[in-house]
Amino acid sequence: EGKNRFSPDQLAWLNKIKDQIAQNAEMTVEDFNYIPFNQEGGLLKARELFGNELEPLISELNGFLIA
Repeated sequence: EGKNRFSPDQLAWLNKIKDQIAQNAEMTVEDFNYIPFNQEGGLLKARELFGNELEPLISELNGFLIA
């Protein structure tokens, strides 16, 4: 209880994802191949950080931030 669901590294990436959605109205897995994500490991790093939760997380964030 009271523990963050995400690590500091995950939170940093979540902020980048949020910014991507804000600028482009959505985020896709392919976006990890581009700046700013590719400068910090791209899709491989994202999968390392979020594992199988990556796609559901992106869908969830797209739903929250676009709605």
